[in-house]
Amino acid sequence: MSAPKHIDKLKEMVFHDLSPTTFNDLALELFRYQSKENLLYADYLSHLGVKPNKIMDPRRIPFLPIGFFKNHKVISGIFDEEIIFTSSGTGGMQAARHYVKELSLYEKSFMHAFKHFYGRPEEYRILALLPSYLEREGSSLVYMTDKLIKAGGHKESGFFLDEHDALAERLRFLSLKGMKTILLGVSFALLDFAEAYSFAPRDNMIVMETGGMKGRKEELTRQDLHQRLKEAFQLSAIHSEYGMTELLSQAYSVGEGRFMTPPWMKVFVRDIQDPFSILPTGETGALNIIDLANIFSCAFIETQDLGRVHADGTFEVLGRTDHSDIRGCSLLVY
Repeated sequence: MSAPKHIDKLKEMVFHDLSPTTFNDLALELFRYQSKENLLYADYLSHLGVKPNKIMDPRRIPFLPIGFFKNHKVISGIFDEEIIFTSSGTGGMQAARHYVKELSLYEKSFMHAFKHFYGRPEEYRILALLPSYLEREGSSLVYMTDKLIKAGGHKESGFFLDEHDALAERLRFLSLKGMKTILLGVSFALLDFAEAYSFAPRDNMIVMETGGMKGRKEELTRQDLHQRLKEAFQLSAIHSEYGMTELLSQAYSVGEGRFMTPPWMKVFVRDIQDPFSILPTGETGALNIIDLANIFSCAFIETQDLGRVHADGTFEVLGRTDHSDIRGCSLLVY
């Protein structure tokens, strides 16, 4: 079954520099589509007694608890998926599954976001230290990184599993050549690597952590993690990527743990005691995310992350809600 024409128009409009008004209009349009075509979400709204045509403000949209991705097929419409992205299922926990109708939507999302924050992939040599993700199937992070590496078109880029010596040598070579480099890694792997080698100061390298301690290290705050990495790599800041299986968009931090979203993604903070109450900026609660790239799943996700949103739209991730599963991308303590 094909999507209505207005959804095709929405796909064309999403990945642009949306104004707040346009974002709100698109969010409401997508909400009304998904409230009909996503049977799980429609049932959830029905149980809440919500009438979608009465919702006029995106802040009033009910967000779907992220746990539904573990036990249900969260899709809008009827389709044969091109790929199924899966979470790590850390510690034997149930893995989340994201059924993706059109990989082109995901590719447009991460390509546009990368260019929005960092410029063209061709400008960088991208070295990926993602052992826990490479060792399993269905990682959206590996898919994204592979496409960014291929888009860059540089032979010096690539994935590294346990080849730390080779990675250290590649970094030294790129530093000597003055080539702009991004070292993207899961947190525990970056720490292991950083502890084993010494690095000279360089202004052509970005170290970006994706979270994920996997029980391999003592519990650290993000501040402590970044301090260790800054000292080891002799950098003034450590960047971060915030993403998850259930989303087709990512947020990025260029330091200090303050994440910026692309124009088609927005974060709210809800009251932990009242999940349908959105808190003012600056207050701490649990994070709700609107991801307009999630056209064919659910764009309105109630996460299990704690955080706060600032007046400039940036947000922080401060921990996990009580009793929530520990996610592979969020094993830091705040």
